[in-house]
This record gives sequence, structure tokens and C-alpha cells, in this order.
Amino acid sequence: MLALSKSRMIPDNEIELTAIRAQGAGGQHVNKASTAIHLRFDIRASSLPDYYKQRLLAFSHHLITTEGVVIIKAQEYRSQELNREAALARLMALIQQAMVVEKTRHATKPSKGAKLRRLETKVRKGAVKALRSKVHP
Repeated sequence: MLALSKSRMIPDNEIELTAIRAQGAGGQHVNKASTAIHLRFDIRASSLPDYYKQRLLAFSHHLITTEGVVIIKAQEYRSQELNREAALARLMALIQQAMVVEKTRHATKPSKGAKLRRLETKVRKGAVKALRSKVHP
């Protein structure tokens, strides 16, 4: 069970974990041991509440495919268990990141003083530009 909060949990049977061979340097150990973890989590088929599903499917992230499947490959560590924990932690962080509701931005009006300063600056700049014109005799 992956605990998202006190009341929200994801059962283990909804998260598909597969051990695969890691890429990169590591010598003979990389060629023999399957230490990397490939995590797949189908959002639409999960037991998450509809609100969570909608937020996750609308969330634009490179780990979520167009079919609504979260794919995470963890290969930071040399042990399979640590990579498994890292993949689950990244899934939990992704779900929590999608659940954050950003505050709506309210447009503010410029103050009376700011409006006056702006107009005074415009008048001053206009006067400077008028002085640049040719003098007519």
C-alpha cells in the first residue's frame, strides 16, 4: 500500500513494478543484475477518487502518457530495493504535485499617485521632444 495521506491509499496491485537492467557504467554488475525498476501506474484504472484522476490526467507532465499511464524508471541506486523505494517516492511526489491548487491571481489597479507620476513623465518627455524640433524664424 502506498499512503498518499491518512485516508488515501493506493493498493499494491494497481502499481506494476518490473525489475530491468540498469543503463550506464557499473562494470559486470550492470550486465548481470536487474537493479533498475520500471514502475507503471494506470490512472484511469486506479481506485483513486475521480477528483484525483481528473487532476492527474489534466496535469501536463513528461511522466504521464496520453493514455493516462504514469511510467517511472528508477536506476539511481545499485540495489533493487532502493530503486523500488525511489520509484514509489517519485510516484507519490507526482500525485501530490498534481493535487496542489494554485492561488488565483487577482489583477490590481495602479494607485492614484502612480497614475499622476505616469502622466507627469509623459508631459515631461513630450516637452523634451518638442524642444528637439527645428526652430522656425
